[in-house]
Amino acid sequence: MKVLTNWLRHYLPSLSVSDRELADDLTLRGIAVEGVHSLGDGNGHLFEMDITTNRVDAMNHYGIAREAATIYNLPLAPVDASLAANGSEKAFPVRIEAPELCGRFTAQVLRGVTIAPSAGRIAEYFNLLEQKQISNAVDASNYTLVGMGHPTHAFDLDKLEGGIVVRLARKGERLKLLDGTERVLEADDLVVADEKKALALAGVMGGWDSMITAETKNILVEAAWFDPATVRRSSRRHGLHTDASHRFERGADFNAAPVANRLVSALILESGGAAEGAMVDVVVPEAQARTAARPPVKLSVKQVQRHLGKTIDAAGIGREIVAQYLTALGCTLAAQGDDAFSVALPSWRLDLEREIDLIEEVARVYGYNRFANTLPAPLPVVAHPLAAKEAAVRARLLALGFSESVSSTFASHGDAESFGDAGKGAIALENPLSEEVGLLRPSLVPGMVAMLANNLNRDVREARLFEQGQIFTGSTEAVVETAQLTLGLTTAGAGGVKLYATEDVPFFEMKGAMESVLSLFAMGAVAFVAEGPKWLEAGRAASVVVDGQAIACFGELAGEEASRLKLRQPVYLAQVDLARLYAFQLRRAMARELSRFQAVERDFSFTFPDAVRWLDVAGALGVLGIAELQSFRPVEDWRDRKKYPGVHSMLVRVVFQSLERTLRDEELAAWSARIIEALTGLGGTLRA
Repeated sequence: MKVLTNWLRHYLPSLSVSDRELADDLTLRGIAVEGVHSLGDGNGHLFEMDITTNRVDAMNHYGIAREAATIYNLPLAPVDASLAANGSEKAFPVRIEAPELCGRFTAQVLRGVTIAPSAGRIAEYFNLLEQKQISNAVDASNYTLVGMGHPTHAFDLDKLEGGIVVRLARKGERLKLLDGTERVLEADDLVVADEKKALALAGVMGGWDSMITAETKNILVEAAWFDPATVRRSSRRHGLHTDASHRFERGADFNAAPVANRLVSALILESGGAAEGAMVDVVVPEAQARTAARPPVKLSVKQVQRHLGKTIDAAGIGREIVAQYLTALGCTLAAQGDDAFSVALPSWRLDLEREIDLIEEVARVYGYNRFANTLPAPLPVVAHPLAAKEAAVRARLLALGFSESVSSTFASHGDAESFGDAGKGAIALENPLSEEVGLLRPSLVPGMVAMLANNLNRDVREARLFEQGQIFTGSTEAVVETAQLTLGLTTAGAGGVKLYATEDVPFFEMKGAMESVLSLFAMGAVAFVAEGPKWLEAGRAASVVVDGQAIACFGELAGEEASRLKLRQPVYLAQVDLARLYAFQLRRAMARELSRFQAVERDFSFTFPDAVRWLDVAGALGVLGIAELQSFRPVEDWRDRKKYPGVHSMLVRVVFQSLERTLRDEELAAWSARIIEALTGLGGTLRA
């Protein structure tokens, strides 16, 4: 924003500091001056300013002057907006049909005006600002916007048919705007209209058919207050970000409308003409109560001192300082005992709502550079009990080659039907952006599948992903959040060539990842049960059961879902209920001496019925109770359904090792016999 120091001094005749000192002091109070440019002798300086979004009151010269007056405790000259009315006493008709969207509307009729180039201070200031000048009527409106920050508009009165009506647009209604474009309006666009047609897109831009021209003789000046959300919606829908919409979207001053109207009218009448009748001012009480007549806020001086701490000035911040600053900012204070004030908030500061906001204003005006440089006392850091568990799981998965991912918290109804828990309701959004994001996600699995599919579609055929996050079930009245972990895995060589001789290796890779994560926790015996949810392929899925409670499942994505998503290769998934997993404590890391004695490997090749899976084999080996049996794993699982229907061949590799001695042949033979017996009991046949 560009600000002229000469314009500021018009409102601050007793300001004695230099322009550069003023720039420094404003910046230290949060009103950032990013550049100071000399405009030559007698013209002062131009400030390049960056005003934060919440400070719409400071997006004009008068607002900056108010800040300077507060800093230096100087009187602030009022906006000169006197206007003598004469002629007809009949009020111009104004009707607000959308009172929840237009809280105030002022209108002033001007007769016999002369449209001419701007002169005087308007021309002087606009030349220094390098702002385009159009005519005295249009420039008066722009001058008021830059000067005091409130948007206004001037209509050619002779082009109006009847009085003013502020209403919602009719769907499909057309309006040609001042930029020459014709817009098709929606039913929730707010317009300023006459009895026959729309005249302006409220708070955004005026209309072409009622604009001021060189032939204009009679003018209707309008200044209003429009609902910020409504202006923002129309501005974005039609791709129109104007100076007016910029102010209205952020909350204009409710009480500034009549002042701005009188100022514009007075400036136009400097070139000739007269005001007809008094200004019409239609006020919606509910809107006034929300903005200009908000309840007062109680402010305790002790709370100010407690929050702000010590200052480098011996006097510190006392009751008088608090009252001085807040009064200068536009607040009205009423004493409540020796310590507190009841503070009525100014209509132009909608960002002030609570006691802490007022305390922040006191600190800002006082100057952050005047507070003592003392560090706050350190507080003991108490780690969240789940933080260590989350970190341990994350570190383990990263070490296994998985990459952490983040998916959307929204899901579609189709996702909920395919991957949600049928026993738990999905929560619908009241105003979804689209049907594809109409629910809060009931599972992390849809997001994981989408990410894997996205990788496959871009020829990234080997992907290992995991996500820890919240899922949502229940109802809108009682939302239940549950922590969940999901893993995703796709495995294939370059160009889709498989890296393994068996289809089941990715399944066991996922199982290994699950076992590695579970090994972090001190829990009882872990059982793998050959069953899973509907979105996992039957016969290629497993559930993880601990102490009789299922805490996870994993397997290959069901063929039906894979076909629906047009996946080009198998996808393996795992889902973990973190609430149940984190109920267990982390296992204490323990080290033991490595065996000095040689390990012995034995391979067993069995033919099993199709119904026997590796989970069954692992379960049979796990209960043998052979202390020297260090590990066992499948090396190959081979089938030929045409030649050998109903059976498959599995090669199992076991490792024996003792910490205390070299193993003897007779021991190995005995243990091997027990393994053969256990696997034969599953219906297996040892191959020669």
